[in-house]
Amino acid sequence: MEQPLDLVVRAERAVVDGAERPAAVGVRDGEVVAIGPVDADWSAAEDVRLAQDEVLLPGMVDTHVHVNEPGRTHWEGFETATRAALKGGTTTIVDMPLNSLPPTTTVEALDIKRAAADGECFVDVGFWGGAVPGNLEDLLPLHDEGVFGFKCFLIDSGVPEFPPLFPAELDQYLRRTALIGALMIVHAEDAGSVTEATGSTYEGFVASRPDASEVTAIERVIDAVRRSGGRAHILHLSSAQALPAIRAAKAEGLPITVETCPHYLSFAAETIADGSTTHKCCPPIRSDVNRTRLWEAIADGTIDCVVSDHSPCTTDLKTPDFGTAWGGVASVQLALSAVWTEAARRGHTLADVTRWMSERPAALVGLESKGAIGVGRHADLVAFAPEESFVVEAARLEHKNKVTAYEGVTLTGVARRTWLRGVLATTERPLGRLLRRGDS
Repeated sequence: MEQPLDLVVRAERAVVDGAERPAAVGVRDGEVVAIGPVDADWSAAEDVRLAQDEVLLPGMVDTHVHVNEPGRTHWEGFETATRAALKGGTTTIVDMPLNSLPPTTTVEALDIKRAAADGECFVDVGFWGGAVPGNLEDLLPLHDEGVFGFKCFLIDSGVPEFPPLFPAELDQYLRRTALIGALMIVHAEDAGSVTEATGSTYEGFVASRPDASEVTAIERVIDAVRRSGGRAHILHLSSAQALPAIRAAKAEGLPITVETCPHYLSFAAETIADGSTTHKCCPPIRSDVNRTRLWEAIADGTIDCVVSDHSPCTTDLKTPDFGTAWGGVASVQLALSAVWTEAARRGHTLADVTRWMSERPAALVGLESKGAIGVGRHADLVAFAPEESFVVEAARLEHKNKVTAYEGVTLTGVARRTWLRGVLATTERPLGRLLRRGDS
């Protein structure tokens, strides 16, 4: 090594090139510049050797986080959301365009959001734009300003300032995103298949948002992609009944990608207690058999990635009535541990989890500098203890509101130390940067 390094991290176990092996990772100016044998004879200002029970991972990339600032900062906020992400081993998030006021549907709103985030972030943060009726002409200016794509709903979003697109509008907006080379990400539930939920029974809530609501909406998205030439990403897939249509679309060569979330992989409807609205999300957590089929679809590549869909709220909004409670699971701090806990039980590896939660989300949004430990990539690194277990206590989480579906659940896997661009990141000093599409 001709020039001294800023940092060397040595690990008997590191996930590099899609596999786990011993490695030393050399860092200079925030980037990985060398990967060699664990005892490589390199000189560095700081030389760190991981403990025997730790594995070196790339930082997770979570492309589905509702930060809610500005406007609903009492629900979350950039400081608390990114502190929570950091504690959980996530080094990059992409913020959703709704639940903040104003929603990110214009360049002016994007500027307001960036101003709120500036200097407050403990991890790197990018932004999605919104696609709502009436803002078709805002898509290109938002795209030029560096949003990572556009989110739309096919059903009521839960907040009045972010209305859904009707089917004809979906086609129109996909033609526009195809023209400008942008990605459309879709909350795919069909309003005509959904009924109003009332009462405290979880069974009743699931019945109000049946599998058919997802299947119908996803088939509509596939048809719209075929007609328009646009690219679409299906958000938070819950129903395994939609998998045949997704597999057929991919086999046809349509540009369709799909995500699911830790709560769909961790919980089963049969075990959710009545009144436990911390588990309420839309679409809902479904049966144990359904969960197994989702895991199979992750393993075979039908589902591309796993992201948190962190959607927090204040405690009072989680009423015991599934009809009135806010729908969302707060989990950005727990996502990696939750997925690893269940993945390990099912025979998957840390290399698998890294592919689903880091490499593929980074590729989805075009962040070539993120998603893996590789020469030329950002030195976003995590010392992860895969065998250390803990019981989730909501009160100890960094989330602003101490509400989570994982309360009392034993999870395995702890992010002990995290480096952001080669600098040890802590919750004492925000090191995160604001990202734009195309950033290297």
